[in-house]
Amino acid sequence: MVFDTAGGALVFLFARVLFGGVLAFMGVNHFLNAEQMTPYAEAKGLPAPGLTVYGSGGLLVFSGLGIILGVFPVLAAGALATFLLVSAVTMHDFWAVPEDQQQDEMTGFLKNVAMAGGALVLLAAAGTAWPYSVGVGLV
Repeated sequence: MVFDTAGGALVFLFARVLFGGVLAFMGVNHFLNAEQMTPYAEAKGLPAPGLTVYGSGGLLVFSGLGIILGVFPVLAAGALATFLLVSAVTMHDFWAVPEDQQQDEMTGFLKNVAMAGGALVLLAAAGTAWPYSVGVGLV
């Protein structure tokens, strides 16, 4: 296993900090910019768009921190993978927007799909002990 070496364990920690940190920051951004994000969520047809913006922000913050700290990694990685795939399709439907918006939406779609892939990798590793982590989880 890659965690068997100090170098591998440090790389895994660094990857968790990068991945989880970006997601947690995105969640904080939901709270700081909820007024700008709510009309976008409403335009995409989400129910209770204001609540949805805050709820997705909370999911991103707590799951991102869970990945960084190794706290409930199965829940954190699974929630992130699910959220990122669902939001890719619902929020970044590049195939259903006017041509002048397609590139921006495709970029958002691909970003979410790529990050969902990262979350799935972490989910696959969540059943093992994570080095440099709090180590609280379901397994």
